[in-house]
Amino acid sequence: MTAPALRRSATHPFWQAVGILVIAYIVVVWVVPLLPGSAIVPKSVVLQYMVTVLVGVLIYVSDNEERWARFKEPIEAVLAEPRLRVVRAVLLVVVTALVGLVAYGQVATTVAAPPNLRSIHPAPPAEITFRGRSITLTGLENPLRAHPESLALYLAEGKGVYYRNCLPCHGDHLDGQGHFASGFNPLPANFQDNGTIAQLTESFVFWRVAKGGPGLPREGTPWNSAMPKWEDFLTEREIWSVILFLYDQTGWTPRTWEKTGTGDGGRGTGHD
Repeated sequence: MTAPALRRSATHPFWQAVGILVIAYIVVVWVVPLLPGSAIVPKSVVLQYMVTVLVGVLIYVSDNEERWARFKEPIEAVLAEPRLRVVRAVLLVVVTALVGLVAYGQVATTVAAPPNLRSIHPAPPAEITFRGRSITLTGLENPLRAHPESLALYLAEGKGVYYRNCLPCHGDHLDGQGHFASGFNPLPANFQDNGTIAQLTESFVFWRVAKGGPGLPREGTPWNSAMPKWEDFLTEREIWSVILFLYDQTGWTPRTWEKTGTGDGGRGTGHD
């Protein structure tokens, strides 16, 4: 391609749009993971970003009638002009092949190693240290519940903690379907499920939040938990408040240390 042709392509809305999409994909997939503290971007997030960029590009090119008409020129030429019959045939074959490959990838069986067996709820320690201070978990209840007059304040604080820190993995509906969830194996905990916090005491949940994956006992490995040690980022009160928020939003009643019967783990009947 000659220099004048390259200059014309560089100023053409269609090729500008293609260039922006290519650059955006390169940045999200290859550049972002190289940044300090970043990780590989999950495919679902890449798709969201690319759809957002595509919508933005289409809004820009269609905002001006002349620009929109120029943008459609290459598309209309490929679809209608006789001189581009070969290009049209190649595109038809390529698009058909891509659709077929995607469909095959969705239905094809894969050979993978069996999943590791792991305990969902490991036995908690009787005592932990939180920022250098010893906390006895046995018999421990959420200290914020001792102040019912301030419960609304604590719930609001817990909501803020959750949406600032937990939302990307555990989701807006607390169901383990956050934006980054598909990038983890196993998936983040689904708090709406009656097999998670509905079966646990609040002291257990405090331990799991505070210590995260690194704080799980070695004898029960493999755990495969990607949750960080939130005691490095949150105060003790913030962790207790977000636990209040989890139970309030899901409707579960936490297990207690009182022996009041067998209990069935249902909403509002979470006693041991």
